[in-house]
Amino acid sequence: MNAPIHTDRAPAAIGPYSQAVRVGDLVFTSGSIPLRPDGSLVEGGITVQTEQVMENLKAVLAAAGTTLDHAVKCTCFLADMNDFAAMNEVYARYFGEAPPARSTVQVARLPRDVRVEIECVAWLPGA
Repeated sequence: MNAPIHTDRAPAAIGPYSQAVRVGDLVFTSGSIPLRPDGSLVEGGITVQTEQVMENLKAVLAAAGTTLDHAVKCTCFLADMNDFAAMNEVYARYFGEAPPARSTVQVARLPRDVRVEIECVAWLPGA
């Protein structure tokens, strides 16, 4: 059985999905795009958009009782693979010596025409 996760410290789901779901000792986040918790879109380039996405993921994982330190797998979606290096620089700041496994792909289009979307699977210690 899954347990939906919700926090007001990240943007609300804008469709029929949860911000994250806990199953056993794992937390699966939905893809996060660069929306502020109030739902407004972060304008600007890949750097500021990636920072907002990572802050959203931190907030959702905190609501679930875990952190980015316990991330085991992330998937990054980019509107333009030319943004990879800049996204990667911001992404790397959020992880320590043992970053999670990751896939990064370029997609044809992302919601609200943003430049980046990231989803995460994290371990929930003590569950």
